[in-house]
Amino acid sequence: MALDRFGRDIHYLRVSLTDRCNLRCVYCMPEDMTFRPRRELMQDEEVFLLVRAFADLGFDKIRLTGGEPTVRANIVEIVHTIAHTPGIRQVAMTTNGVLLRKLARPLKQAGLLRVNISVDTLNPAKFKRITRWGELEDVWAGVEAAEAASLGPIKLNAVVVRGYNEEDVVDLAQLTLYHDWQVRFIEMMPFGDVAEFAQSAVVTAQEMMDRIAAALGPLEPVDGGRLDGEARLYRLPDGVGTLGFISSVTQPFCASCSRARLTADGHLRLCLLRDKEVDLLTPLRQGASVDDIKALIRDGVWHKPWGHGLAQDVIPLERVMSQIGG
Repeated sequence: MALDRFGRDIHYLRVSLTDRCNLRCVYCMPEDMTFRPRRELMQDEEVFLLVRAFADLGFDKIRLTGGEPTVRANIVEIVHTIAHTPGIRQVAMTTNGVLLRKLARPLKQAGLLRVNISVDTLNPAKFKRITRWGELEDVWAGVEAAEAASLGPIKLNAVVVRGYNEEDVVDLAQLTLYHDWQVRFIEMMPFGDVAEFAQSAVVTAQEMMDRIAAALGPLEPVDGGRLDGEARLYRLPDGVGTLGFISSVTQPFCASCSRARLTADGHLRLCLLRDKEVDLLTPLRQGASVDDIKALIRDGVWHKPWGHGLAQDVIPLERVMSQIGG
């Protein structure tokens, strides 16, 4: 068990497999993004070794992220190896869904349990504007393939950006009237080169809820409004699915945080919205033993901050979202 100094059990690791992506979403990265040379990122065996070290320390839940994890070479084999690592109970993935049409079934067979798919709008023109390069039909084919492969329960993630898709939350919420999915609405968070844009374009969870309720009826709390991971869940009248609201900016959930992040270049990041990290890859490549790496992880986890500092205008500036893994 890996405990931090506040007594939280940190057992959920989000592993970024690459900083690359086949889209250029406005809230994630600049369109002319420069990516790291592949030699500076974790190689397959380095990912496996580090995951084993985390598993030895009690980490049992893995989420694969990016960039876009499905563009990583050997992604099916990577999922299989991680899913069969002793101590790992579940492996999930956050993806933009573009490549799921062909990968959903092989990933399921390899041991992937479920996926969260980014769908910020159901309007094809707006989708193109937000993602810059994406086509909604490709992502929707990925959603259908994931459902057919039983990579569920399906969760759709929508980052809501003022001036881009705040009106689209109603259409997205309506999906839960007919599908047993969780549609999750996420407050935009400031990072690096897109921090100023993000701060000016935040749509609060309360505003989203008010807009949905005005159009579709009152939202009924699920489990008394208790957090399901990082989301507070609600249901529409007669809805078969649920709505989740992730309010990292206006209603932080730091007290219940159980996660850490491993960036694609092998840094342990203890808070999404804090720049402080622990370099694990450099010591590993310099000959550090597994016990040495585990000691670095233990010390990093122990010093995990209580939460972010957005209320004090502490903005993470060293990386954009795609370089962290969300």
